[in-house]
Amino acid sequence: MKRLVEALFGVVALTGLPYLWYLCLYYLRRPTGTPADTRPQTPPVSIVLPTYNEAAIVGSKLENLVALDYPMDRVEIVVVDSSDDGTAERVETFFAGRSEPELTLVRRDEREGLATALNEAYAVASNELVVKTDCDSRIAADAVRTAAANLADPDVAAVTGRNAEVIGDSDVERGYRNLQTRIQMLESHLDSTLIFHGPFSAYEREAIVPIDEDSMADDTELALKIRRNGDRVVFDPDIRYREAAHSAFGKRREQKDRRAVGLLRLLWRQRDALGRHGTYGRVVLPFNWWFMVVSPWLVAGTLALATVGSLAVLGPAGLAVPAAVVGVTALGSRDALGPIQPLYSLFDAQISLLRASVALLRDRDDETHDGTWDPDRELREVLQ
Repeated sequence: MKRLVEALFGVVALTGLPYLWYLCLYYLRRPTGTPADTRPQTPPVSIVLPTYNEAAIVGSKLENLVALDYPMDRVEIVVVDSSDDGTAERVETFFAGRSEPELTLVRRDEREGLATALNEAYAVASNELVVKTDCDSRIAADAVRTAAANLADPDVAAVTGRNAEVIGDSDVERGYRNLQTRIQMLESHLDSTLIFHGPFSAYEREAIVPIDEDSMADDTELALKIRRNGDRVVFDPDIRYREAAHSAFGKRREQKDRRAVGLLRLLWRQRDALGRHGTYGRVVLPFNWWFMVVSPWLVAGTLALATVGSLAVLGPAGLAVPAAVVGVTALGSRDALGPIQPLYSLFDAQISLLRASVALLRDRDDETHDGTWDPDRELREVLQ
């Protein structure tokens, strides 16, 4: 029993030390944001919008884009569409009679995945600044201006922003994104951040390179490749967007698990970047490997050891440990944990990463992950 307790404490300590180290590093550096050139920057921008069966919400998304605080005569909107629900026709109707912004509509007869569509859209984008955004998100009026200010730094070739308001009122997602914001602020001050967000990412056009056609983490993959080519890729909390998200445990799994699979697969494919590219490869990537690859298994091991130990000491009453985990999960998925809700958000992310690890181990050839996705109809209802 003594060895079991020692093993449990050892696993808990091993799991928590990297997080404690990053927390200490954060308070030592105290990052307050990402420095950007404060002079007005309005370079010509191409806004890339991939769509698939978004007829119900594409109009409101386009309204969001044309209302940006940016000179529309310097904006090109590139829509790449493979829908069968009339999305492309609604886009054309929206732009009928408008002289600006300029529309470039790329119609695809067959659906070949998001990464393939993005590669084509990036190739036809004509302006020096390229912004990628998703149809099921809304970006702040000053987002493009703030991105342009970041990209005025000659060392920075890509920038992403934060989810400032979760559409759907998900405290689970809000708590996780708040924690993620602090991590990405620190990473950007150390060197570069890893994760880029689909609702808003901006790139220097000349820095863009093709992404894998089966990519499930296209924005992060592009940012990682840009960093490997020598430019910084940063997170700016002043770039704000809103994205729809579920809180309920079951509904979150498909959304979060898919993202987790994409990130894990990307880390594995780009594993040779570890230890290279300055602080990015020596600090940022190792921490993300720990958080995404190692920590979920240690968390699972901690719960398993705690269950075995409690059963050994208390007998059947030891089942209180897994019962408590189930109870916390049920309360957390209902946003009912009060001040410890952010910690549940972190635990929720670890669940998705563990499930994604298992899925990838079972599917070693990635045969079931082709880069396509199905729109979440329930989430889109809140955007209409």
